[in-house]
Amino acid sequence: MSVLSRFLSRMSLWFSAFGLVMMTAIIGWQVVARYLLANAPAWAEQAALFLMLWFILFAAAAGVREGFHIRLSILQDSLAEGRRQLMAIACHAIVGAFGIAMAYGGAQLVVETWEHTIPTLGLPRGLSYVPLAVAGVIIAFFAGEHILAERKGSKVEPLWS
Repeated sequence: MSVLSRFLSRMSLWFSAFGLVMMTAIIGWQVVARYLLANAPAWAEQAALFLMLWFILFAAAAGVREGFHIRLSILQDSLAEGRRQLMAIACHAIVGAFGIAMAYGGAQLVVETWEHTIPTLGLPRGLSYVPLAVAGVIIAFFAGEHILAERKGSKVEPLWS
């Protein structure tokens, strides 16, 4: 499971980095076209927003595995070892449940909005919500990996270790 998990995390991070670079290039082109050429492309803003949905959600999924997401651990750290492990498992279970709910809700949005078109891009609106479903599944998978590691008394090794 660790090999698959590390691969998914690495691909999510690479995909997110690529999306961020592409969004920056699109916004840069929009600024140049608007102020230097006096002809801003109509598609640029929608394309940037579309990409942002994708790369933010995949980066968030990787953040669950790698531990760089926002969390407060003061209560967990103040507990005795046995209770600390139970609290960690409960927290990962909540994150996993959130991932499952995100996947389910995202899949519903994809189905319900697929017939609508993003006017300036000509793409199905449902395509904007695909990352909700996919990232939700990945988040649940990563949370499950953390739960299994906690039960064994170990930790998930981040990519940079």
